[in-house]
Amino acid sequence: MAQERTKLSAVEAMKAESRGLRGTLAAELADTTAPFSEEAYQLLKFHGSYQGFDRDTATARKQQGLSKEYQLMVRAKIPGGRLTAAQYLALDALADPYADGSLRITTRQGIQFHGIVKGDLKATVRGINDALLTTLGACGDVVRNVVTHPAPIADAVHRRLEADAKAVSARFGWKSRAYHEIWLDGEPLPLDQDGAEEEDAVYGRTYLPRKFKIGLATPADNSIDVLTNDLAVIALFDGDQLQGYNLALGGGLGQTHNRADTFPRLATPIAFVGPDDLIRGIEAVIAVHREHGNRNDRKRARLKYVVEDKGATWVKAELDRFFGAPLEDARPTPAFQVPDHMGWHPQGDGRWYLGLPVSSGRIKDTETVRLRTALREVIAQFAIDPVLTPEQDILLSNIADDDRSRVEAVLRAHGVALAEDLPPLALTTLACPALPTCGLALAEAERVRDPFVAAIHDELASRGLGAERLSLRITGCPNGCARPSTAEIGLVGRTPGHYAIYVGGAVEGTRLNDKLLERVPQDAVPPTLGRLFGLWAAERQGREGFGDFALRVGLDRLKAAAEAAPAAAE
Repeated sequence: MAQERTKLSAVEAMKAESRGLRGTLAAELADTTAPFSEEAYQLLKFHGSYQGFDRDTATARKQQGLSKEYQLMVRAKIPGGRLTAAQYLALDALADPYADGSLRITTRQGIQFHGIVKGDLKATVRGINDALLTTLGACGDVVRNVVTHPAPIADAVHRRLEADAKAVSARFGWKSRAYHEIWLDGEPLPLDQDGAEEEDAVYGRTYLPRKFKIGLATPADNSIDVLTNDLAVIALFDGDQLQGYNLALGGGLGQTHNRADTFPRLATPIAFVGPDDLIRGIEAVIAVHREHGNRNDRKRARLKYVVEDKGATWVKAELDRFFGAPLEDARPTPAFQVPDHMGWHPQGDGRWYLGLPVSSGRIKDTETVRLRTALREVIAQFAIDPVLTPEQDILLSNIADDDRSRVEAVLRAHGVALAEDLPPLALTTLACPALPTCGLALAEAERVRDPFVAAIHDELASRGLGAERLSLRITGCPNGCARPSTAEIGLVGRTPGHYAIYVGGAVEGTRLNDKLLERVPQDAVPPTLGRLFGLWAAERQGREGFGDFALRVGLDRLKAAAEAAPAAAE
């Protein structure tokens, strides 16, 4: 055991010595003249924030002998993406005084604020808590924001999963009083003689080896890409009657370039639990990760590597042990579907919801499109409760039938495009923030999303494919925040201005894609894809989607088409 401890990563030591995730955070927070130390930076994640710097200005400032422009991202944890009108408006009110004037919808149904300076960090966190939300556990080696279907449908199936997401989120927040002491001016809790409080019953003294993501879905709506989670909870219903939940373990999309022992993986169905055993089942899954996850190498610390290395049979036995009884094997799961939530939809209670596309999830005002103002006005005027989607869009719910045209009028008056105004590709493309705020980004993502969509749509349209829906996802690095590995086309930042191109994923989230090309210059990405689209148009079978087509024809044929010299102009 002692030998193993010497191999623990530096982060593990920081957690063990943090006194319940306190560390030096309070003292360093008081000094607004210096960035957080490395130890404080690691602990800060558990409290819902990442420290970074403006990468656009870093080189020039270094040449001038100036320090980096440090800033922070703060993430609000919002189970299932459900907000009340009052909560949304409270979050919106924080964007100008503390952040960069925008709110960003994440692919896990949360809200991020960017550009926060250290002196405003506590006020931002406090403002989020005043809205009866939290940042606790939005980041860090714990259960992250719990995601589920976005549709606010008033039936037993949808309501059950909404309630489950909230219950799971509440159960697995970390329990140390450090958060309340540091951010909410709570009274310090007396610590024991070793400077620690009582050990967290779920997480232990050193919490989990890495982050832990939980998603809840039904086969009829896999909008969340449930199998990409560490724990995929798949609810099985017979009509409106819940039968129980399949537990699939070991999903996750992060990888590291040039490390073959890191890779994306979809969760493996392992067990089934009854309607009353969901929390107990999740506790057992978390225990498997806590006790067996790799604490030496954070690149291989996710649950997916335990499942991959040990195998499903071993994992099932451990799950049974921690559950305290043999669990039923996972039951057969109906085929997954991904419904379109954009545009108008009835809720089933006499009201409507409007799915509104938000490019890269960024809610902001520009000279031509005042999206943030428009949302603030319609949400306040019509008492709309927003739902944040895993596609980085927003659903405006609980709209009376008589108000539908009025809501549209306000949006259009501010230049906001509705779903029917945009090409299909614009509705199915995700992008992570990447540069300039993410320290891991190797290339652009959010800032090239719209130009990529326009150019790639032109390539589709020129081949008669402009009306086709296909999933395109862009990330600035291989960590997978915008879920590129399940997309029909994934663009992953490889080096500045260059992308690896992946093809062949499934729209339903049931298949990973494969790398086609390693390092394609940014300007060459659309015409390269255009050559693939030409082959698709010529040889597709019936209404075959691009991902299925790519899988059928194979990488060799696709690569030959992608690398073919463009036809000479006449």
